[in-house]
Amino acid sequence: MKNRKTTKRLILEVLTFLLLVIFFLPFVLVILNAAKAYVSPNEVMLLPATWGQIFLNIGEILNDDTVRYVESFFNSLLITSTSLMAIGVLSGMAAWVLVRRKTKYSFFIFMFFLSGLVIPFQVVMIPLVQQLTKLKAITGISFKDTLWGIVLAYIGFGAPLSVFLFHGFIKSVPIDIEEAAIIDGCSKPQVFFKIVLPILKPIFVTLLVLNGMWIWNDFLLPSLVIGTGGDLQTIPMGIMSLAGSYVVPWHLLLTAVLLAALPAVVLFIFAQKYIIQGMTSGAIK
Repeated sequence: MKNRKTTKRLILEVLTFLLLVIFFLPFVLVILNAAKAYVSPNEVMLLPATWGQIFLNIGEILNDDTVRYVESFFNSLLITSTSLMAIGVLSGMAAWVLVRRKTKYSFFIFMFFLSGLVIPFQVVMIPLVQQLTKLKAITGISFKDTLWGIVLAYIGFGAPLSVFLFHGFIKSVPIDIEEAAIIDGCSKPQVFFKIVLPILKPIFVTLLVLNGMWIWNDFLLPSLVIGTGGDLQTIPMGIMSLAGSYVVPWHLLLTAVLLAALPAVVLFIFAQKYIIQGMTSGAIK
């Protein structure tokens, strides 16, 4: 029995190592080819002649007038952080109300949120742009080619999954905690922000990472809402500008990809314990 368990464990460890190699290989290839002065199809898997070339490539990307990396970085950072805070807080509040207020409409509203998970983005992308354009005539506020337009779009597309996960997590939170806070004189907003939101920290951080990686790397939605080459150009849009019609400088493009991926990788490393905790448990603090 002991030998059988040892064999199973060894097989699982080998499979885990193979999966690690498979998933980590693209990142290794990006690093290897970002350190080359030229990327030949026959030399993709080879080590670079000198690792110092990667710093020259980084300098060229930072000074490129088309990529505008520094400006694009702060645009992506602003759009991502604003969207994440809005998605997290608004989705958490919506899920909390749906769980705690059991009315005949709660189930249908929850199903309405979940319907956003099954509707392909390609179906709604053209109506989305049309509606954002019409909103200016109705509200007098421009949502097309603006920060508020792209944030509003991300809230709409990020809310379904966020509400779904928050909803499941909040159901495991005893209502006695909230009732005790109300007896002590807390208002409804105070109960949510001082009692419920701290308890939601694991799932909140999980959603920040999941939505953050999606928003940070997204190209299609920003290109539709804010256009290409504008003042709000994001990092993926800047990277796309490196690809010419006939010639693609792969060493520079992969260097830009590496610079774009590093913030997401760092965020994932520091938040991975919350991701596991938020996806697998509904523990109460």
